[in-house]
Amino acid sequence: MIDSLHVRPTRRQLLRMAVGTAVLSGITSAKAAAAPLDFDDLYGKIGVLGLEFSAKTKALNGAAVTMRGFMAPPLKAESDFFVLTEIPMALCPFCSSDSDWPDNIVVVYLGQKQTFVQSNAVITATGTLEVGSWTDPQTGFVSLLRLRNASFALA
Repeated sequence: MIDSLHVRPTRRQLLRMAVGTAVLSGITSAKAAAAPLDFDDLYGKIGVLGLEFSAKTKALNGAAVTMRGFMAPPLKAESDFFVLTEIPMALCPFCSSDSDWPDNIVVVYLGQKQTFVQSNAVITATGTLEVGSWTDPQTGFVSLLRLRNASFALA
């Protein structure tokens, strides 16, 4: 008589389980892992029409990315967005149009309001990269690059 509680899986069943676990693990890791993106990676060149996004930036559109930089001085002490800059800035760098957009800033829209850090502290921001000109309907600010549903931490 065969004891159904002690049936050993075949090699084929073990292989299927191992492959399935590896695939699921890869999917989970891909979602959790954010691609590093540096300010130097953002633009490929400056053409006659202005800044042109690099191939890397275009490829990461819609993907989770991590960027290191500085928080520009915010307009309010607590908000749900800020500007990530390559170098510390004394003033908020928002511009009047996307044609004036500096090549070393990214707008970061947080998942929730937070109190900000000093503008000279290095931070790491992680969020979903959004590429292309967009005007925020609440503030009227124009941006070329954004991190959505983002978070940040001191680096």
